[in-house]
Amino acid sequence: MDKKLLSILVCPVSKAPLVFKKESQELVCSASGLAYPIRDGIPIMLKSEARLLTSDEKLKKNPIN
Repeated sequence: MDKKLLSILVCPVSKAPLVFKKESQELVCSASGLAYPIRDGIPIMLKSEARLLTSDEKLKKNPIN
């Protein structure tokens, strides 16, 4: 994930910053509890495409893997 792109992207729901999870290829927003997929290097920033974070994921302070 390009660091410059990551620095300007925000969650479309909460407008909070996103954290890149390399292992799952997702952009995670702890404020909204959503994880947005990255497909073929392109972040899919649609609420309808995002998945809800699990309870365990929400409890983690630092979701970076």
